[in-house]
Amino acid sequence: MTQLVLHGMRRATDRVQLLARGTGQVPDISSLVPAEFGGPATSEEQRHATISCIIPAYNEQSTISDVITSLLGQTRLPDAIHVIINNTDDDTPEIARRFEGEHQRVVKGELFTTVVHVHDIGENPDKKVGALNFGYYVSRGYDYILGVDGDTTLDRRCLEWLEKEMVTDPRIGGLSAIYTFDKSRVKGAMATFLVAGQRAQFAGFNMDNLVRGRNMAVLGGQCSLFSVRALETVMYRNHQSAPWVRDSEVEDSKLSLQIKDAGFSTKISARARAFVGPMETLRALHGQQVKWNFGGIDLLWPGQRGDNKGQPLHPNLRLRWYENVSMLLNISTRMAFLLLLAAALSIDAFVFNPVWLIPPLVATLLNLRIAASMHDKSASDIFYALLLAPAELYMWIRMGHFVTAWVQFFARVEKDNWAAQADAERGRGSAYVMPAVCAVATFVVLIFAWSQQSVGIQSAILSIGWPVLYLVTVLQTLFMAKKLVRRQRGFTV
Repeated sequence: MTQLVLHGMRRATDRVQLLARGTGQVPDISSLVPAEFGGPATSEEQRHATISCIIPAYNEQSTISDVITSLLGQTRLPDAIHVIINNTDDDTPEIARRFEGEHQRVVKGELFTTVVHVHDIGENPDKKVGALNFGYYVSRGYDYILGVDGDTTLDRRCLEWLEKEMVTDPRIGGLSAIYTFDKSRVKGAMATFLVAGQRAQFAGFNMDNLVRGRNMAVLGGQCSLFSVRALETVMYRNHQSAPWVRDSEVEDSKLSLQIKDAGFSTKISARARAFVGPMETLRALHGQQVKWNFGGIDLLWPGQRGDNKGQPLHPNLRLRWYENVSMLLNISTRMAFLLLLAAALSIDAFVFNPVWLIPPLVATLLNLRIAASMHDKSASDIFYALLLAPAELYMWIRMGHFVTAWVQFFARVEKDNWAAQADAERGRGSAYVMPAVCAVATFVVLIFAWSQQSVGIQSAILSIGWPVLYLVTVLQTLFMAKKLVRRQRGFTV
């Protein structure tokens, strides 16, 4: 059955390409959609756009039920839900099939109907990208495609708000929900700490996008609504047979750039919210963050690498540059402070200056403002920001991810970061300890080298090192102060 459907879709794709060559435009392909997958509504009384939801699912047996349940509980149901299971060896297919079939719901006197389809495409070399493209093909003919990860649950009004924002502005090619994490199910001290850090990290990222005209650099695959018209335009402009490509480690970032290049805007919703699956171990967090960092570097670094061409001046990547420069400064100042402090103490040359308390004070106030801007903030979020130590420790963890990704990029290491993240989430691999090992080794080598210098050279190093550190720290503090006092325009994350 699947082969017949795919064969039909290939024929439909060929017809679309022939039409496109003749007209120079992306044609309307709604008539080519297989009837068994619904197609767009034709009733004159239909007041909504047509939306197909696609859920790529890889070993999601612990979360897929909650994901589908949250979709069926929306105040605006999708017109179809496609669960695309790939490379899975757990009970995800059996659990998902419990929801197969038609579902109806009445909201404020209006009847919504959706049909849940479960597609197990088996071994798929393109992994999530292949599953997303399969979902795209079975969703052609709809106005919009809602992409939802297999571990993401939606606030009950999420799709309603996404639809309202999209249909009122046809210039929007993709719209991302505001992401956060549901901490109610997290257990254990380490998991609680990591989730608090991820909540603060995502909150800061979301607010940066919201106050910049709601321009979203990355339409995250966790929960984003895409215009099919924009996706078709991207395919035609880039000579692609499907919207998502495997050229980049971050398929959602690449597609976001292409949508922007096609003349559409990429936005973050002002109100729609989704709860994504958190990384609850250091190993899993390392795998995820290294993949994200590496993919971002690959997109912003100039030059051609394989099929992927860097776009350092792309407007969607300005925030990426800011994040990388900011992280480089964070690493430099923290490492320099610890080394200079150890060096000064070793020769009894350290004198405490209260001025050094200003940067951590400003950082604490900024963390508190971020926590206060959270829509579902709690005492744990406030304490995480107020105590400073948890946020500082999480920053050191993020610095390790950053350095690992850059080393991997410059070393041109051929590594499947998709597989590495999957293994890490399963509790495999020990790469996450390498940044700590390298940091300790660096400190040991530098301290040994310091001990071999004469007192005169040591004094000269301190007399130059401290003023340079003062200057960089002042600049960092000013940037933090600017974010601290900026208008947030009533947005919450």
